[in-house]
Amino acid sequence: MNSENHRVVAAGLLFPEGPVYLGRGTVALVEAARGTVSRVAPDGAVEIIATCGGGPNGLAIGPDSALYVCNNGGCTWSQEPGRLRPTDVSPDYIGGWIDRVDPATGETTTLYDRCGDLLLSGPNDLVFEPDGGFYFTDFGRSHRRHRDHGGIYYARPDGSHVSEVVYPVHAPNGIGLSPDGSVLYVAETETGRLWAFDLDGPGRIRRHPYPSPHGGRLICGFPGYQRLDSLAVDCFGNICVATLVTGAITVVSPAGEILRAIPTGDPITTNLCFGGPDLRTAYVTLGGSGRLIAIDWPEPGLRLAFEPPAVGGSGDLEQART
Repeated sequence: MNSENHRVVAAGLLFPEGPVYLGRGTVALVEAARGTVSRVAPDGAVEIIATCGGGPNGLAIGPDSALYVCNNGGCTWSQEPGRLRPTDVSPDYIGGWIDRVDPATGETTTLYDRCGDLLLSGPNDLVFEPDGGFYFTDFGRSHRRHRDHGGIYYARPDGSHVSEVVYPVHAPNGIGLSPDGSVLYVAETETGRLWAFDLDGPGRIRRHPYPSPHGGRLICGFPGYQRLDSLAVDCFGNICVATLVTGAITVVSPAGEILRAIPTGDPITTNLCFGGPDLRTAYVTLGGSGRLIAIDWPEPGLRLAFEPPAVGGSGDLEQART
């Protein structure tokens, strides 16, 4: 798979992340440096759905067809030749939060900014399970002389419940579920490790004993200096991880074998989702260069727990079921 398979869908985005396929070639995503949830049309036109402020990071569709947003609270940015990247915590940072966004009106409601008495540091990515609850990672935050620990949480989309599932985790980022919903995958950015947490019901894990640092199973430690961002799972259960520094999507089997790495041309490759009539198109967000690209994918992506109403009528997601 080479650059001939890459198509630029949109450019000029301000650090895109969290792509969500809406049907008929349309993708919702966040622009972290712009503080928005945006919609990208097939012709590359960009429309702001909602302005969230802070640093919107992860995005997912819930059981009510609303968009749910992980917001890391914001940061400062460095504009370098051909590349935008986050640097320090925003001067007005007060913590992170989870938002619900109505995609039709842009109305934004904050659901959670804490778990019990503890403020969230930097919610990063989320995934819904079929019962309507969602798991999300809190990346933690790096400060001038210390770092907040990260964790994994479980919440209900109506704002009624949030609980700590795993704590601490070192810079947890991408999160996804296996096709049968029995395993939760989490990528650690700074360690370059991909972990699996065996689930024992909604919001509960079956903890593995010491020497596991938090009850998870190590799936894969990436070789060399590679940092991990968000992820998606394909229909065969392979974990497709947006890989920083090397600038790729790295495909890892559930057994931990690195199957292949697909270069993207951007060392700040942040996330991906699957779309198209047969879920064989990977839509990849490139944070550094501010682009959304589409890549023809050899395997179909995993159909997620909840999908949006088809854009413009009976969209291709509907066709894919028949």
